[in-house]
Amino acid sequence: MTKRFESKVVLVTGGTSGLGRDAAVAFAREGAKVVFTGRRAEGAEEVLSAIRREGGEAIFVRADTSREADVQASVQACVKTYGGLDCAFNNAGIDGTLMVPLADYQKEVWDQVIATNLTGTFLCMKHEIPEMLKRGGGSIVNMSAMAGLRSGRRTGAAYNASKHGIIGLTTTGAVEYAARGIRVNAVCPALIRTPMSEAVFLKDEAMVQKALQMYPLGRIGQPEEVTSLVLWLASSEAAFVTGAAIPIDGGALLI
Repeated sequence: MTKRFESKVVLVTGGTSGLGRDAAVAFAREGAKVVFTGRRAEGAEEVLSAIRREGGEAIFVRADTSREADVQASVQACVKTYGGLDCAFNNAGIDGTLMVPLADYQKEVWDQVIATNLTGTFLCMKHEIPEMLKRGGGSIVNMSAMAGLRSGRRTGAAYNASKHGIIGLTTTGAVEYAARGIRVNAVCPALIRTPMSEAVFLKDEAMVQKALQMYPLGRIGQPEEVTSLVLWLASSEAAFVTGAAIPIDGGALLI
């Protein structure tokens, strides 16, 4: 049976841990040649090993998405190693300072979050799109968040602003390049059970129980539930979907 991403080249930013790692392995399992990035090399070898166990093929590029030269190098690694670029999951991002009122928010933290999350997504799209056009089209999936769909969560001014901005970039790219064969969508997860969320938001049973109150489905999301949506949006199965910002939130936006 043909795999969904057979002969496709996929770039995953922030791919050394969490949702990026899960997606990189899943794309490879589905036949893609994967280029994944991270600001640090720690964790890269484990991801490569996981991909090889799945019979996949991948390379790691150390890159900070807030730096245009790094983004260019990541995209060019796709071209030089595998011949082009078909799909991208622009996942790299940071939280910044959480639970801090706007007036107390430090500008240096604001600058770092906006540079990584929002400017980083812009730079990725800026350099991915020309290579996809050379292939006759492609698919981009951007990582936003539930915070990008609903204001007022105490997740920090910079994080909220960046995630709203990513949806704006997504819809702009979708409209501008639809006629040229490129689809652009965003995924908007709520709290997902990753090592980072468990260290920050789910450190003890009291925090878990408080978090559960947010979700009508009564549980925390799993990484594979986000990954399944990312792969579907990137694949030809979603050929008539573009400009969407899809929540993965256990019903949290309903209450």
